[in-house]
Amino acid sequence: MSRIALFGATSEIGGEVVTRLAAGNAVVLAARRPEALDGLADACRAAGATDVETVFFDATDVAGQAAVLDDIWSRGAVDTAVAAFGVLGDQDLAERDGGEVARILHTDFTAQAVLLTELSARMTARGSGRLVAFSSIAGARVRRPNYVYGSAKAGLDGFCQGMQDALRGTGVTLTVVRPGFVIGRMTTGMDPAPLSTTPDVVAEAVVTALERGRTDVWVPRALGLLATVMRLVPRPLWRLAPR
Repeated sequence: MSRIALFGATSEIGGEVVTRLAAGNAVVLAARRPEALDGLADACRAAGATDVETVFFDATDVAGQAAVLDDIWSRGAVDTAVAAFGVLGDQDLAERDGGEVARILHTDFTAQAVLLTELSARMTARGSGRLVAFSSIAGARVRRPNYVYGSAKAGLDGFCQGMQDALRGTGVTLTVVRPGFVIGRMTTGMDPAPLSTTPDVVAEAVVTALERGRTDVWVPRALGLLATVMRLVPRPLWRLAPR
């Protein structure tokens, strides 16, 4: 039996991932609103989880993250941890309000980097563990229409690549998932972009990657090639990209 923890457990993608990993395992669901996790907890039990607990976790309270992890670890080490929280933010507001910029960058980069560091420290001390983090195609090359969110994801992606290298030989792995536009609650009201995907498809890709030991995942896979091409587009042309 393994112990699986989902941080940002109200995430659609995260919920799809953890229910697929639940069978025969103990599950920890961590979120700012644990009272909203009853449905996911029931789904995990229905999927075969041996135990499900919900805990309060405010990702943006970076100073308090270690205490939350210490509490979780006091009841048993976590074998697989998924960091699934994040915000798209309001780009228009961010262009005139530094507070919105700070909110986006803090949630999508700083809070993620701190959590991954705290998790990896505990796992490397034990000599085993699996981490999952979510980057985005938006971080492959930042674009004018969403440059605040995109820059946060670019920073997170770079951080994760460095951490992947640092973890080599420790027994701990970090799988970085880079989806395209995900059709779900977070993107309600937005027009889907080419090569869009859905939470369940992303979750299937995550589970497959964990099973096969893959540490870099594009969803859909064609985005990996697209990202390479994107980096080669001259900047004057890149500025014309609508999304």
